[in-house]
Amino acid sequence: MHLLTRARPRDPAQVLFLALLGLVAAGWALVALDGGQFLTLESVVGIQQRSAALGIVAIGQTLAILAGSLDLSVAYLISLTSLVAAEIMAGQDGNIGQAVAAVLAVSALVGLVNGLVITGLRVHAFIATLGVALIIKGVVDHLYDGPAGAVPESFQVLGYSRIGPVPVSALLWAGVAVAAWFLLSRTRLGYRIYAVGGNEEVARLSGIRTGRVIVLAHVLCSVCAGVAGLLLASRLGAGAPTVGTDGGYDLESIAAVVLGGTALAGGKGGVAGTVAGVLLLAVLDTLFNQLEVNSFVKDVVRGVVIVVAVAVYARRTQGRPA
Repeated sequence: MHLLTRARPRDPAQVLFLALLGLVAAGWALVALDGGQFLTLESVVGIQQRSAALGIVAIGQTLAILAGSLDLSVAYLISLTSLVAAEIMAGQDGNIGQAVAAVLAVSALVGLVNGLVITGLRVHAFIATLGVALIIKGVVDHLYDGPAGAVPESFQVLGYSRIGPVPVSALLWAGVAVAAWFLLSRTRLGYRIYAVGGNEEVARLSGIRTGRVIVLAHVLCSVCAGVAGLLLASRLGAGAPTVGTDGGYDLESIAAVVLGGTALAGGKGGVAGTVAGVLLLAVLDTLFNQLEVNSFVKDVVRGVVIVVAVAVYARRTQGRPA
């Protein structure tokens, strides 16, 4: 009998955080050779501020993907909610509560539509959410030609203020991440999301209302996109019809989730990996900016990093003993 057993593979989130530390060390050396300083206070604050909106969207996307689905409508929903928020606020402090409530309601409605189309009409999530995205795009293009509304200075605190070196927007992202972690690891809905994503038919036979779980996952995903829309409106001082699409929050959020080790097929992964994925992409962007790397090389390297990471995860999963 063999006394040695195969070492347990590391969790993807742990691997990614180690890769993040390695990237920071490599970036420090490369920027120092170029005569600069990497991760100064200013750049650290910038990383947190730039990654907050993507991080919030990616947390929501994690919930949808874990349930075996995905959402391509988040970018257009972000644009729509930024406009809704800014127009309702109209520069008035007293309208902030109404604007936040309206954004959350619109976001939840869009998520509900996504979920019902997927579960009720049996349309694949890719097509269903792409169709909803095009509907939102049509509405936004018809109603708006450019920025609209106005965000009062008191609400812009969300986008620009900070507590020491930590921006308020980063605290918001952290709060969303902790809430999602608690949901997935400590609640019945979280267990059901993993079960449905792992095998929908087995989950159904086990008595889980799979359709309801998928709908709830999409509602939560859309609400996260709405929160990101509020954050971006606070940073811009107004709503913008292209703020979501210009940021590429649909594909970027999916990339961050997959980079964090969550399986696109669903059922495997978690919030910690997504947080690591978002931070790795943000640090990589900061490094490229300081080294003045052109945008073509940036996209190529980011693509290679994502493909290699997913390939490594796939090989490690296939190589695990039964």
